[in-house]
Amino acid sequence: MSFCCGASMIGTKGTLKHFRTHIHNVPILFCPVCQRVDIHYLVENEYEILAEFAHGDGASEVDFQEYVEHDESSLLENCVNHESEDPMDVVHNQIDMALDLLSFAKQIEDTEWQFVLKKRLGMLNSRRNKLRQRRTSV
Repeated sequence: MSFCCGASMIGTKGTLKHFRTHIHNVPILFCPVCQRVDIHYLVENEYEILAEFAHGDGASEVDFQEYVEHDESSLLENCVNHESEDPMDVVHNQIDMALDLLSFAKQIEDTEWQFVLKKRLGMLNSRRNKLRQRRTSV
């Protein structure tokens, strides 16, 4: 699993910008708490090579899938959540994991980690409330 700031990252595909080149369909990991984006570690080297060649050629847009072959299932097997899931389910899953970690942090009496996890739980709760508002307003 890939973690960021106490939350597990969501596996998806996205567009990344390398200088002036937009590279589409790059396998990425996205943190639902802090919005951090990482290139999936299994394709990081391929991304760097493609990005450098595309930039060197002056390409404004490139599709990662056209140049790099990879097994989709192996890229997302270590992700707890995926973009295709219901956002409310993702947030609930993230809250459950953060609560489990908070329980453990209390057991080992790590007050700094408890503070960080409580802050993230607050952010996740805020996100859950926004999702609830969107659902009731639709």
